[in-house]
Amino acid sequence: MRYINGQLIYEDRHFKDHMLAGVPVQVFLGSMHGDIGYIEYYGRDFVKVNNYFYCRKQFSFVSRP
Repeated sequence: MRYINGQLIYEDRHFKDHMLAGVPVQVFLGSMHGDIGYIEYYGRDFVKVNNYFYCRKQFSFVSRP
């Protein structure tokens, strides 16, 4: 699947696509930038980026291809 720069990702398949393809994501808390990097792990509740676990309910994730 193709993603555009700035596209919000939120479904398991989005996270899987980004992890397998090595596409970076940017992490936001509200409108504040938190991190940018590659998905190392994703699960129902958390996404691991740069060795940090981010809660999917608290943070937003944006595609940065």
